[in-house]
Amino acid sequence: MKKGIFIAILIGMFGFAIYSFVLPSDETAEPENEQTEEEVEATAEASIGLEQGNIAPDFELPLLDGGTVKLSDYRGQRVMLNFWATWCGPCRSEMPDMQKLYENKDIVILAVNLADTESSEKNAPNFVEEYELTFPILLDEKTEVADLYQIQPIPTSFMIDSNGIIQNKALGALNYELMVQELEKMD
Repeated sequence: MKKGIFIAILIGMFGFAIYSFVLPSDETAEPENEQTEEEVEATAEASIGLEQGNIAPDFELPLLDGGTVKLSDYRGQRVMLNFWATWCGPCRSEMPDMQKLYENKDIVILAVNLADTESSEKNAPNFVEEYELTFPILLDEKTEVADLYQIQPIPTSFMIDSNGIIQNKALGALNYELMVQELEKMD
Protein backbone atom coordinates (compact mmCIF):
# COMPACT_ATOMS: atom_id res chain seq x y z
CA MET A 1 0.00 0.00 0.00
CA LYS A 2 2.74 2.48 1.01
CA LYS A 3 4.76 1.55 -2.06
CA GLY A 4 1.75 2.28 -4.30
CA ILE A 5 1.21 5.71 -2.71
CA PHE A 6 4.91 6.51 -3.04
CA ILE A 7 4.90 5.53 -6.74
CA ALA A 8 1.73 7.59 -7.36
CA ILE A 9 3.36 10.63 -5.74
CA LEU A 10 6.54 10.18 -7.80
CA ILE A 11 4.54 9.87 -11.02
CA GLY A 12 2.57 12.99 -10.10
CA MET A 13 5.74 14.95 -9.38
CA PHE A 14 7.34 13.73 -12.60
CA GLY A 15 4.23 14.67 -14.59
CA PHE A 16 4.14 18.14 -13.03
CA ALA A 17 7.85 18.65 -13.80
CA ILE A 18 7.28 17.75 -17.46
CA TYR A 19 4.18 19.96 -17.60
CA SER A 20 6.09 22.90 -16.07
CA PHE A 21 9.02 22.41 -18.43
CA VAL A 22 6.93 22.10 -21.60
CA LEU A 23 4.37 24.82 -20.80
CA PRO A 24 5.61 28.19 -22.10
CA SER A 25 6.28 30.60 -19.26
CA ASP A 26 4.78 34.06 -18.95
CA GLU A 27 7.11 36.38 -20.87
CA THR A 28 6.56 39.21 -18.40
CA ALA A 29 7.56 37.15 -15.37
CA GLU A 30 10.86 37.95 -13.69
CA PRO A 31 13.32 35.05 -13.46
CA GLU A 32 13.72 33.87 -9.86
CA ASN A 33 17.50 33.53 -9.87
CA GLU A 34 18.51 36.25 -12.30
CA GLN A 35 22.27 36.68 -12.24
CA THR A 36 23.91 40.07 -12.28
CA GLU A 37 26.19 40.93 -15.17
CA GLU A 38 29.21 40.53 -12.87
CA GLU A 39 28.10 37.04 -11.81
CA VAL A 40 27.60 35.96 -15.41
CA GLU A 41 31.07 37.28 -16.33
CA ALA A 42 32.70 35.61 -13.30
CA THR A 43 31.14 32.26 -14.16
CA ALA A 44 32.07 32.61 -17.83
CA GLU A 45 35.71 33.32 -16.93
CA ALA A 46 35.98 30.47 -14.41
CA SER A 47 37.20 27.03 -15.42
CA ILE A 48 36.37 23.71 -13.83
CA GLY A 49 38.84 22.85 -11.09
CA LEU A 50 39.41 22.36 -7.39
CA GLU A 51 40.81 25.70 -6.30
CA GLN A 52 39.12 28.85 -5.08
CA GLY A 53 37.57 30.64 -8.07
CA ASN A 54 37.10 27.43 -10.10
CA ILE A 55 33.76 25.92 -11.02
CA ALA A 56 33.29 22.83 -8.85
CA PRO A 57 33.36 19.62 -10.94
CA ASP A 58 29.90 18.14 -11.36
CA PHE A 59 29.11 14.59 -10.23
CA GLU A 60 26.17 12.31 -9.55
CA LEU A 61 25.93 10.02 -6.51
CA PRO A 62 23.27 7.89 -4.81
CA LEU A 63 21.67 9.13 -1.62
CA LEU A 64 21.74 7.03 1.55
CA ASP A 65 17.93 7.07 1.66
CA GLY A 66 17.44 6.34 -2.06
CA GLY A 67 17.58 8.26 -5.31
CA THR A 68 20.50 10.15 -6.76
CA VAL A 69 21.61 13.77 -6.85
CA LYS A 70 23.96 15.84 -8.95
CA LEU A 71 25.92 18.77 -7.62
CA SER A 72 24.55 20.83 -10.52
CA ASP A 73 21.00 20.19 -9.20
CA TYR A 74 21.83 22.79 -6.56
CA ARG A 75 23.00 25.58 -8.88
CA GLY A 76 21.43 28.80 -7.62
CA GLN A 77 21.99 27.76 -3.99
CA ARG A 78 25.00 27.91 -1.71
CA VAL A 79 26.44 24.47 -1.02
CA MET A 80 28.78 23.01 1.55
CA LEU A 81 30.25 19.86 0.02
CA ASN A 82 31.80 17.71 2.75
CA PHE A 83 33.74 14.43 2.43
CA TRP A 84 33.70 12.19 5.50
CA ALA A 85 33.70 8.66 6.95
CA THR A 86 32.29 7.19 10.15
CA TRP A 87 35.70 6.03 11.41
CA CYS A 88 37.15 9.57 11.16
CA GLY A 89 37.35 11.30 14.56
CA PRO A 90 37.44 14.88 13.21
CA CYS A 91 34.44 14.03 10.97
CA ARG A 92 32.53 12.95 14.06
CA SER A 93 33.40 16.19 15.86
CA GLU A 94 32.21 18.47 13.05
CA MET A 95 28.91 16.71 12.24
CA PRO A 96 26.87 18.34 15.05
CA ASP A 97 28.09 21.76 13.86
CA MET A 98 27.17 20.90 10.26
CA GLN A 99 23.67 19.93 11.42
CA LYS A 100 23.39 23.21 13.33
CA LEU A 101 24.50 25.16 10.23
CA TYR A 102 21.97 23.28 8.09
CA GLU A 103 19.17 24.09 10.53
CA ASN A 104 20.06 27.76 11.07
CA LYS A 105 21.41 29.07 7.77
CA ASP A 106 20.36 29.15 4.13
CA ILE A 107 22.75 26.52 2.78
CA VAL A 108 22.59 23.07 1.22
CA ILE A 109 24.89 20.54 2.84
CA LEU A 110 25.93 17.56 0.74
CA ALA A 111 27.84 15.14 2.96
CA VAL A 112 29.69 12.57 0.83
CA ASN A 113 30.38 9.40 2.78
CA LEU A 114 33.43 7.52 1.53
CA ALA A 115 31.43 4.29 1.60
CA ASP A 116 34.26 2.23 0.10
CA THR A 117 36.34 2.89 3.23
CA GLU A 118 33.64 1.77 5.69
CA SER A 119 33.96 -1.63 7.37
CA SER A 120 30.22 -2.25 7.07
CA GLU A 121 27.33 -0.97 4.94
CA LYS A 122 25.47 -0.29 8.19
CA ASN A 123 28.03 2.22 9.48
CA ALA A 124 26.70 5.27 7.62
CA PRO A 125 23.00 4.69 8.39
CA ASN A 126 23.82 4.04 12.06
CA PHE A 127 25.99 7.17 12.18
CA VAL A 128 23.23 9.31 10.63
CA GLU A 129 20.74 7.99 13.17
CA GLU A 130 23.13 8.45 16.09
CA TYR A 131 23.91 12.07 15.16
CA GLU A 132 20.31 12.82 14.03
CA LEU A 133 21.51 14.21 10.69
CA THR A 134 18.83 15.58 8.38
CA PHE A 135 20.90 16.89 5.47
CA PRO A 136 21.52 14.77 2.35
CA ILE A 137 24.05 11.95 2.77
CA LEU A 138 25.62 10.84 -0.51
CA LEU A 139 27.44 7.53 -0.92
CA ASP A 140 30.71 7.50 -2.85
CA GLU A 141 30.78 3.71 -3.15
CA LYS A 142 33.85 3.50 -5.40
CA THR A 143 35.59 6.71 -4.21
CA GLU A 144 35.19 8.10 -7.74
CA VAL A 145 34.09 11.54 -6.53
CA ALA A 146 36.73 11.56 -3.78
CA ASP A 147 39.30 10.84 -6.51
CA LEU A 148 37.81 13.54 -8.76
CA TYR A 149 38.10 16.04 -5.89
CA GLN A 150 41.56 14.73 -4.91
CA ILE A 151 40.50 14.20 -1.31
CA GLN A 152 43.48 13.48 0.93
CA PRO A 153 42.63 14.29 4.51
CA ILE A 154 39.11 13.86 5.68
CA PRO A 155 37.08 15.71 6.46
CA THR A 156 37.50 18.06 3.54
CA SER A 157 34.88 20.69 2.76
CA PHE A 158 34.24 22.92 -0.23
CA MET A 159 32.10 26.05 0.11
CA ILE A 160 30.46 26.57 -3.29
CA ASP A 161 28.51 29.72 -4.16
CA SER A 162 25.21 29.88 -6.02
CA ASN A 163 27.08 30.11 -9.36
CA GLY A 164 28.87 26.80 -8.71
CA ILE A 165 32.19 28.51 -7.96
CA ILE A 166 34.39 27.26 -5.12
CA GLN A 167 34.81 30.02 -2.57
CA ASN A 168 36.74 28.05 0.03
CA LYS A 169 38.41 24.66 0.45
CA ALA A 170 38.95 23.51 4.03
CA LEU A 171 41.20 20.57 4.89
CA GLY A 172 40.22 19.19 8.27
CA ALA A 173 37.29 19.73 10.60
CA LEU A 174 35.47 23.05 10.80
CA ASN A 175 33.59 24.33 13.81
CA TYR A 176 30.28 26.19 13.58
CA GLU A 177 31.84 29.66 13.76
CA LEU A 178 34.24 28.94 10.89
CA MET A 179 31.41 27.50 8.81
CA VAL A 180 29.35 30.65 9.36
CA GLN A 181 32.33 32.89 8.52
CA GLU A 182 32.89 31.10 5.21
CA LEU A 183 29.18 31.13 4.43
CA GLU A 184 28.97 34.88 5.03
CA LYS A 185 31.81 35.45 2.51
CA MET A 186 29.65 33.94 -0.24
CA ASP A 187 27.01 35.86 -2.22
